[in-house]
Amino acid sequence: MRPLCVILGARALNITHGRRSRNTGRVLPTLTDLLADAHVVSLPMRVRFRGITTREVVLIEGPAGWGEFGAFPEYDDAEAAQWLRSAIESAWEGPPPALRNSIPVNATVPALDAAQVAGVLARFPGATTAKVKVAEPGQTLDDDLQRVAAVRELIPNVRVDANGGWTLDEATRALEALTRDAPLEYAEQPCASVDDLVELRRRLPQIRIAADESIRRADDPMRVVRAGGLDVAVVKVAPLGGMRPLLAIGDQLGAHGIPLVVSSALDSAVGMNAGLAAAAALPELELACGLGTGGFFVRDVAAPRELVAGSLDVEPVVPDMTAVRELAALPEREQWWRDRVRRCYRLLAEN
Repeated sequence: MRPLCVILGARALNITHGRRSRNTGRVLPTLTDLLADAHVVSLPMRVRFRGITTREVVLIEGPAGWGEFGAFPEYDDAEAAQWLRSAIESAWEGPPPALRNSIPVNATVPALDAAQVAGVLARFPGATTAKVKVAEPGQTLDDDLQRVAAVRELIPNVRVDANGGWTLDEATRALEALTRDAPLEYAEQPCASVDDLVELRRRLPQIRIAADESIRRADDPMRVVRAGGLDVAVVKVAPLGGMRPLLAIGDQLGAHGIPLVVSSALDSAVGMNAGLAAAAALPELELACGLGTGGFFVRDVAAPRELVAGSLDVEPVVPDMTAVRELAALPEREQWWRDRVRRCYRLLAEN
């Protein structure tokens, strides 16, 4: 089965013709407009990242621009519906007012062999911070140590991301080893549970702990804050339901003194618009954001943004329809995405 990206074009319309969500008060466009003029393409990746070598997303055109629906295939419809809500916000409401024109980003190093690190970092000119994936299934702590050491030879400011892959004791041992020769900026989601994050902070008070899944995949995103399980919050637009919901959570986190890092959910060039717009609208932006993942695609639906002095411009991009045609994928995959949009739309309309 070929992985792919679905691009859904919609006619500009008066959004009051759609349905209003009872829960949010926002107007939903009609399902017909969401599913108009669909185009399916494949986005091949240069390296394996998050266990995949291609990325599937849905791009939707509305009166305010383009939005992206790219919930990973293993997510159920209830979780994926938030990603569709985010796409609708981008396409029908557009971005919030920007407070800055460019966003500093970190380099992102997948869980690959240490010998490949230099080649990956070369795609992030000017980046002064690197996020390194660790705790990959099938790999060892020694693999992580070698990878982080290779990164530190080129970019000394390192943060690691375990995606909840360690137990509490494994995280304790790993983070002690990873900070033996140099500090980490922070460790992102070292353990899956909030209780383990709290205990890990008690055991290792010298290491800042960042929460990602404990916020974006939680029924109560603020629980980890109240429990004292984080020092930094990693937030992503699509899983939180859009740019404005992210900013609302940012306000709550800011009241607790928690800095935000806006990160990518392996977005396409078009989907990255929302992440950059959200970061541009934050009142404060202390840390580099994880929005520099466009270089992982062999080819994208739009020309990649140029990284200048470690920062990306927030100006939105639109898909190149020539690229869309040349990246055409199989018709059955288009149908798979159309069916998923229908199911998630029904959840939004009935929520």
